[in-house]
Order: sequence, then C-alpha cells, then structure tokens
Amino acid sequence: MKIVARTLAGLEEVLAKEIEEIGGTDVEIFNRAVEYQGDVRLLYKSNLWLRTAIDVLLPLSKFTARNEEELYTKIQKINWSNYITSEKTFSITPIVHSSVFTHSHYASLKVKDAIVDQLREKKGRRPNINTENPDVKIMLRISENKCSVLLNSSGHSLFKRGYRVYGGAAPINEVLAAGIIALSGWDTKTPFIDPMCGSGTFPIEAAMKAKNIAPGYIREEFGFMSWLDYREDIWEGLKYEAQFDIKETKTPIYAYDKSRQTVRTAEMNSDSIKELEGVINFEMKDFFKSEKPLEDGIIVTNPPYEVRLKTNNIEQFYELIGNTLKHKWTGYDAWIISSNLAAIKRLGLKPKKKIPLFNAQLESKLVHLPLYAGSHKVKSE
Repeated sequence: MKIVARTLAGLEEVLAKEIEEIGGTDVEIFNRAVEYQGDVRLLYKSNLWLRTAIDVLLPLSKFTARNEEELYTKIQKINWSNYITSEKTFSITPIVHSSVFTHSHYASLKVKDAIVDQLREKKGRRPNINTENPDVKIMLRISENKCSVLLNSSGHSLFKRGYRVYGGAAPINEVLAAGIIALSGWDTKTPFIDPMCGSGTFPIEAAMKAKNIAPGYIREEFGFMSWLDYREDIWEGLKYEAQFDIKETKTPIYAYDKSRQTVRTAEMNSDSIKELEGVINFEMKDFFKSEKPLEDGIIVTNPPYEVRLKTNNIEQFYELIGNTLKHKWTGYDAWIISSNLAAIKRLGLKPKKKIPLFNAQLESKLVHLPLYAGSHKVKSE
C-alpha cells in the first residue's frame, strides 16, 4: 500500500533516506513529503522510527471535484464504516489551495456531512466531531479540483516524542533538531556539544540517536491505535524489537547553558527517558567564558534570535559567538541555525555550507563552520 510521510521544508531527502533504512520501497520525494510503498507493519514502524517525519498518512481516495456537491458525492463513495463507527469521534484537517473551493472550512463541512450522513443511514447513528483529540483524523487536500483524502496514522504530530515535560522560551521542534543533526553528518561517535542548550532538544535527540532509541519509543498514543483494524500484536512486536535494539554509547555529549534553571529544565526533559541516564553531561556554563572539553568534536546549537533575546545589539551578540568559536573552539565543526540572517553574517567565519530551513514560520539558515587555528577559512575537504 502507498504511505505518505510529511516533513519540514528542507528535510525531504533526509526523510527519504530514513524511510529506505526501515524498509520503504518505491520512494518518491515531493515538497515537504515523501511517498513510499509498505505494509501495515511498516506504517506502524514509520511512526515509531522516523525521526524527521511530522506525521504518517494513509491515502484513501484521490479524485476530481468541480463543486461542493461533487465533493460530497465522491466522499460518500468511500466506505467509511471500514474506518469509523458511530461510537468513534473524528476530525477533518483541510489543506486547500483552489479557485474552485475558496473556503477550506466549507469544504471540510461538506466532507463531514458526507461521512455522517452515510454512517447514519447505515448504522442509525452518527459519529461526533472532536477537534482536540479525535479517534480518527482525516486529512482533506485540495489543489484546484484535485482532491485527496488521507487517514492520519500518527494522531498528534510526531515531534511530540513524549520527553519534553518542560519547554524553554522558544524550544526548537524535535523533528527539525533531528533533521539538523542528520544534515550535519554526525557519526554518533564524535563528541557532541550544544553550548546554548535551552530545553535540551539537540543533546536529547543526539543521545537518542547515539543509543539507537526510536523517537517514538516512550510515546504512548498514536492515531492508528484507534483504527478498527489496529493490530496490537504487530505494534507490541515492534516495541519489543526497538527495546532490544537500544545500545550502549560512550560518546561524550555535552549540554551547556548559562542559566541554572534552563539547565535543570533540560535535565528534567532528559530524565523522561530512563535509558538516557548518565549519557548527557549537563553543566551550567556561559559559552563565552567556557573552554572546549575535548580537543575536537561537533557543535550543534540554536542561539537566541532577536525575537527571543532582547539585547541592545543582536549582531554584536553573534559577532561574539564567532570570536568565541574562532579563539576557543578550534578543531570543532560548528553547525548553527538562526532566523536572523543579518546577524549570521556577523559571525565573522565563512560558512562551508548554508542550508535554508524553516524554524516554525521563520525563514532560517543552517550554517556549517569548520574551525581550525589561525584562519577564518573553512577546513579543506
């Protein structure tokens, strides 16, 4: 069967590689999505193991509709009793870009009416809508007159791993953090440092990868668990395999922040995953006053943007980051994401790579700064 995994802009190739690694075939890359072939087991496994997927969707139907009445008729051709009972709740998420269907809310209402009318006629009762925590999440995608209907097997977005008990001022999305770590090429053996760790997302994602902990390992609920054909035996088997595949790591992983409260927040988030006990070295340190703990390693960090840090001069702040890297962190590879594109230029170091990404709705750049003594130039290949 066809499966669709959605991701963030710029992470499509990373996600496609992940899908191939867990057994997906006929992989095709699209804008912020990857399509592939697999079975029910792979659908469940995708939710458990894909670090850079936002959600995993199961296509139900694809058709054209020229107006609301035709949309209603085509939706009624789907046998909804295969997916929803009168006792279940559901929601509809419309994504509409159309000159035909100009109001996404109205289009979703027509779909809702088609579903409840069919089930009322068949079963004598209709299911209820629940926009907060539905049993079944349905996605409606319309591009002009081309319509697709998909079931969301993930339920809540997959960036909700289950470990973030406490958030910082503006924590980076877990999917984006995992994608940045993948883009950096980190080998899980090289020492890993986030010198401005905030709520700890980068070091936690790095530690999970180093120990081969599935990103969905501690999460308790997925959308497919409420489906009528849910196979608990398959899911429990995958969870058992994931537990068996967790490995030991001796890779040094450091998380610094100058705020004691912030460091404690990051520690409490890490404590949500008992398998990470002792893996991450949390320390209260001011990056600008700190020394590198080892001779070489990789730095991955999300420094404050102007929207989060009310300083007198954000560009001066970034200039200080660059000077600190140049003078104190030689031998390291630094990867920095920021949405302040003007401030990035003040780092004073020539990036080897500049990768466009989005942090939430903010256009951002991920820059790679290889560091070595005596020069602003990048390392040679």
